[in-house]
Formats: sequence, structure tokens, C-alpha cells
Amino acid sequence: MPEIISTDPSLDRLPTDQDLGRLQFTTLLYYLQCTNPDNGLVRDKTEPNAPASIAAIGMALATIPVVVERGVIIREFAAKITRKRMRFLMECPQGPEPDASGYMGFFYHFLDIETGRRARQCELSTIDSAFLFAGALTAATYFDGDTADEAEIRQLAAALYERADWMWACDGDPTLTHGWHPESGFIPHRWRGYDEGLLLYILGLGSPTHPLPPESYAAYTASYEWRNIYGRELLYSGPLFTHQLSHMWVDFRGIRDGFMRQHHSDYFENSRQASFVQQEYAIRNPMRFAGYGEYCWGFTACDGPGWGKRAINGVDREFFDYIARGAPFGPDDGTVAPWVVVASLPFAPEIVVPTVLNFARMKLGMTRLYGFKPSFNQTYAVENSPTGWWVSPYHFGIDQGPVVLMIENYRTGLLWNIMRRCKPLVIGLRRAGFSGGWL
Repeated sequence: MPEIISTDPSLDRLPTDQDLGRLQFTTLLYYLQCTNPDNGLVRDKTEPNAPASIAAIGMALATIPVVVERGVIIREFAAKITRKRMRFLMECPQGPEPDASGYMGFFYHFLDIETGRRARQCELSTIDSAFLFAGALTAATYFDGDTADEAEIRQLAAALYERADWMWACDGDPTLTHGWHPESGFIPHRWRGYDEGLLLYILGLGSPTHPLPPESYAAYTASYEWRNIYGRELLYSGPLFTHQLSHMWVDFRGIRDGFMRQHHSDYFENSRQASFVQQEYAIRNPMRFAGYGEYCWGFTACDGPGWGKRAINGVDREFFDYIARGAPFGPDDGTVAPWVVVASLPFAPEIVVPTVLNFARMKLGMTRLYGFKPSFNQTYAVENSPTGWWVSPYHFGIDQGPVVLMIENYRTGLLWNIMRRCKPLVIGLRRAGFSGGWL
């Protein structure tokens, strides 16, 4: 890996593979530096005293093959780190008690970073648990050696994944609920329509112990919205991250489910179209936010300036805190997320690479510790900011993984190639009706 340099570059050229490698490495350091070495739990964000995020732990597990293959940590020690983390997760208490770590095999969204128990009365999260399972299965598939550590990793990953009761999480309906609270029961929202829940259903269908019923995937896709936006045909979802997170693990090039066969497309091509829609929205900039343009786009779930209103140049503007922003139908408050642009690198490098160059010139931390700041808003002036406008003060664990993994998939296809050998993932894809291509 290239060494980290202490200042942002004033690039007069497009980022090279070496530049992307540096960005990948600086971003990756989050999982090495924001992890509790006693138990392997990963902090949700860099804010002091932040709890652990179960999704960030899953993404950290998924980056382990990158850490090894890029020469950051030798395989033997990476296996020990992975084994220790999985052991702790398996030992965390599961049960209906409000202070447990999880229930019915799923985990709470946030855990106390020291004890591993539920934090902040948060929800038992099906999607965040899915990211944990995907990371565990990544490690299990990658560590295929005959050493005691690697064998134990495979056993622990299988145990973590296979104890999740997917039917329970449906609460009597074909679709999955968003989660559960011990105080009030199941969350009324369900995973329906295209979003990051695609991975959730693939993993649920692939379970060898408590799988989803076959009809669950059809129920998930029943409310899909195929649209023509700016002359582009695509399966619509507004926030860009929804077009990326499942793709960190699954190579959707050339494989199709029933819906995509009808539309002569696949989910990879769909994510490419979504990236261009986001860029086109920024070019058109219907709400006239500062900075938007051909190489300044990226609208997704991210941190924001905060809830409130401001009159700016005679226009009343409404701003948001952490919310799922989207394009072209909003919500939008002028906040852009560099990380989500980088995560589209495999889909649309011809527009991502020059946008990364623009962000590098904006001094958003491309080569500093943890890489790009996760979000910024040029419309929202801040007096004490070095840029003159709002920039997120924190980095988030769930923003780092997509950058690391999608840069690697763009460079080598490492995660995609590993997960093609992951039996539960392959079974889940086939049960969902995927065929063709590498399947």
C-alpha cells in the first residue's frame, strides 16, 4: 500500500490506481483504529463514546481479505483477529431480555462497545444483522485453510448465520420486518420494493436451518417500480447506497431474477443507470443548491447539517440531520456524500473517477486518516469551517466499508470472486430465481 501523506493533493490529473489504493488504505484504517481490541467490536462513528455498530462489524469482517491480500496484516494474524471477534459475538447473550445482545439469532443495531449488550434501547435490526452475517460468511469462505484458527472461523460463521430464525422475523407475512423491540414487539415497517434489502432476502433464502419461504422474494419484488428517468430505464430507488450495499458481496453482472429478465437488464446495469441519474440530477440542480454539477453529486443516507431552516439569498431552505437523501425525487438539502460516489466505481468509472478528482481538489480529506469526509453541504455556511461551509465532523463505520470493498471489486473483483464460492449465498440466489452468468 502507498504510504499516507499528510496533506490533500492538488491533483491536475485523474486519480490513478495508486491514488485509489491510497484512498482505500486510509479508509480501511477506520476498522483497525476504531475497533475495541478486547472483543473486536467496531465503533459506529468517530464521535467519542459512540457504541458499536453491528453493520460496521460485518463490514470490518468483509474487509479482512483485503487487509491480507494488500499486505496490511499477515494471514495468520488476520485469522486470529477474525476468530476472536466471532468468538465474542457467539458468546454475546441472546434472549428476550432488554439488555441482551440479540434475539432469535439477530442482533441489536447498536451494542455497548465494552460489554456487547444492547445500547440506547435500539431496535433488533434485520438488515444490520444481515451485514454482519455477510461479513462472517466472507471470512468463512476466504479462510479455507486447514489451520485450527481458520477451521474455527468457518465453524463460528456457520453458527452465527444458521441460528438466525428468518421465519420469526417475518411475523406471519411473506416479507421481512425491519426489526423488533423487546418493549413493543415487531417494527411495523417491512422490506418491500427495491433497496438494500435485496441482500437480506438472498441470505434468508440461503439459510440451511430457518430459511425464508420461497414466496418471500416474490413478495419483496412485488412493489418494484420500473421507471424512465432522464431517458434512462431503471428499477428506481432514490438513495444511491441502496444500489450498492448488496453489490459489495454479490457480482450481479449477467445474472438475473425474474424481474430483471422481463426488463432485459441486471442489477449491476441498474446500479450503473442509477449512478448516471444521480449525476444528471446534480447537473440539472432543480433546487439550485451550491456546488452541484457534473462532478459534484452523490445523494444517499448520510449525516447532515442538522434539522432546521435558513433563509439563504432570499430562499427559505430546510436542512436535515442523518436521513436517507435521494435523487431525483428527494429529500435533498444540498448535502453530498463522497463515499457513495466512490462506491459506484465498478458501475460507472467514467463519471466516478473525475468526480473523485473534484472532491480531492475540494480538500475533503482524500489522503488523510479514514479518507474522504462522509458528507458536506456547500449551501450551509459555517463560519469556523476551513472550507466556509458545513462538513461532517465524524466518520461512520458503515460508510468506510463500501469504499474499501467497491474499490477492491473494481481493481481485482476480490470480494465477488470469494463470494461466488459461498454456498449459502449461491443457494439464496438460486432460490430467488437468479440464473445465467457465473451462476
